[in-house]
Amino acid sequence: MTEDYLRKIGLRIRETRIQRSLTQAQLAERLGTSQGAVTRIERGLQNLSLDMLARIGEALDAEIVALGSKPEAPGPTHLRVTGPTTLSGSIAVKSSKNAGVALLCASLLNRGTTVLRKVARIEEVNRLLEVLTSIGVRTRWLNEDGDLEIQPPAVLDLSRIDVDAARRTRSIIMFLGPLLHRSADFQLPYAGGCDLGTRTVEPHLSALKSFGLAVKATEGSYHARVDVGTSPERPIVLTERGDTVTENALMAAALSPATTVIRNASPNYMVQDLCFYLERLGVQIEGIGTTTLRVTGKERIDVDVDYAPSEDPIEAMSLVAAAIVTDSQITIRRAPIEFLEIELALLEEMGFRYDRGPEYLAENDRTRLVDLTTYPSVLHAPSDKIHPMPFPGLNIDNLPFFAVIAAVAHGQTLLHDWVYENRAIYLTELNRLGARVKLLDPHRVMIEGPTHWSGTEVVCPPALRPAVVVLLAMLASKGTSVLRSVYVINRGYEDLAERLNALGADIQTFRDI
Repeated sequence: MTEDYLRKIGLRIRETRIQRSLTQAQLAERLGTSQGAVTRIERGLQNLSLDMLARIGEALDAEIVALGSKPEAPGPTHLRVTGPTTLSGSIAVKSSKNAGVALLCASLLNRGTTVLRKVARIEEVNRLLEVLTSIGVRTRWLNEDGDLEIQPPAVLDLSRIDVDAARRTRSIIMFLGPLLHRSADFQLPYAGGCDLGTRTVEPHLSALKSFGLAVKATEGSYHARVDVGTSPERPIVLTERGDTVTENALMAAALSPATTVIRNASPNYMVQDLCFYLERLGVQIEGIGTTTLRVTGKERIDVDVDYAPSEDPIEAMSLVAAAIVTDSQITIRRAPIEFLEIELALLEEMGFRYDRGPEYLAENDRTRLVDLTTYPSVLHAPSDKIHPMPFPGLNIDNLPFFAVIAAVAHGQTLLHDWVYENRAIYLTELNRLGARVKLLDPHRVMIEGPTHWSGTEVVCPPALRPAVVVLLAMLASKGTSVLRSVYVINRGYEDLAERLNALGADIQTFRDI
């Protein structure tokens, strides 16, 4: 191999490894080699046999080099962004990613057919569909609108679960709630997903033990055993007000005919969508939108149900941020206002100008939507730090967008990401584009604005929201920018580059070899 190809292959291996949230040491362990050898490979300093390339591809679950005359190599996808951009026009918010993945898991509760409307066709959904298909669930897309039909079998074959797909999504942890009613003894692979630091599964296990679930961690898997027929004898008090923890408890309670009380529950948007779906299944739920839920389940659920999850407030916020950083006037249609009001109030204090249309209902007949029109605005730093809180506070997933917003505001802004151990670190990638982001500790950054953005090449951070933040900054950057290995963005956004292009952006998708 020539030095140029070795360098390109090494870069692809490095990008794919980061995409998969693996360290060099972890990849070396999978390959049965040393970390030093992996370092040399990634720098293009070591000759590679076809056997070694195949082993690396298997270890990373990716084809590193395509042989033959395929018209399109399946390697990492990159984005080339030409700026600065001024956006214009209107764009509709797509359905919620987090609600969609919860509803896919919840479909296992129903022995009838579930049809979910306008499901986002994103990589996170694709991974869950691969897992569902592997255990015997029939799934099919009904049309180009993203309507999805799900038909579980009478008996799930959990021994055939797609381990690779399961390990590439953290949502697999939400199989525990439904499966404890389908099997008394089963295993789930360790959960994967974004690289956001340590996320313990202990709150899930604590919430579900009241339903007879006991889990032992074995090598690479959670081994679950269920004391069938067990139901909570007293209210379940969640040790953290987490979204997925609440969803797991809800799904477990849905097939428990007794009344289950869940306290310190998350009332966030995806939890509400799950509650609305469960009600369609015949489950009775009191307290939706509050921190105390009373759930009266059913012994068996076998109904044909049709449900449309609501729009995604995090995508809506990312579009607001895109408008602000590019100083653009756009209309964002179908924004779920109930889950954006704190963010918009804070932006108003910072000088953001926008119009808000009248409210109307989403297709689930419950969630309130509005159309937002943004205007070019001169922003100033807020008087206090910006930090997330459980709903109805500022959403934890919206916090990173305030990093790129603060970078165009006049003055200093302190962001405090107290939830995740290392997500704030990824926000310093904005410095490569001209921002002044100072990392104070793993949870806090100080941002000095305004910024004169300048294009450069950046490897996509392995966390979804910081990755999108970098892309938004590239829209405002002078010249050409390259964002490499954007799989993590495709996990949470459907056709984001194409949709931004429809507003006037200049984003090209490409692969290297």
